Amino acid sequence: MSKSKKNIVQTKNQIDKFIKELRTSDFEKYEILIWLRNIVWDTFPKVNETFKYGGIVFSLKENFGGLFVSKKHVSFEFSYGYKLTSKLKLEGTGKYRRHLKVTHLNKEMKKDLISLLEQIRFLDDD
Repeated sequence: MSKSKKNIVQTKNQIDKFIKELRTSDFEKYEILIWLRNIVWDTFPKVNETFKYGGIVFSLKENFGGLFVSKKHVSFEFSYGYKLTSKLKLEGTGKYRRHLKVTHLNKEMKKDLISLLEQIRFLDDD
């Protein structure tokens, strides 16, 4: 098996383990994480995932964001969040990164999340 295939399998195993452990330890956050992850996959069927920094990091040509679980919420981090416009409350005051704290399933936010992801598609093409 080539080194790149080995890394893909290892990453998939890490993500699967992370999700399985979350499902057992905090089902509510598990549901939020899976819901957000599915929105990413529905928007970008060819997205790449890696397990870094204790969460799932997404990339197209470059890393564009990730999902991370905290005690009180699931955080959707956006690598170039400062360039995004949204009705959703993106937090953060750093130079680039912004994040969205999701504390419960909110079906109304799906349209706005898809809008954010569509903006990322254009940023990734730059």
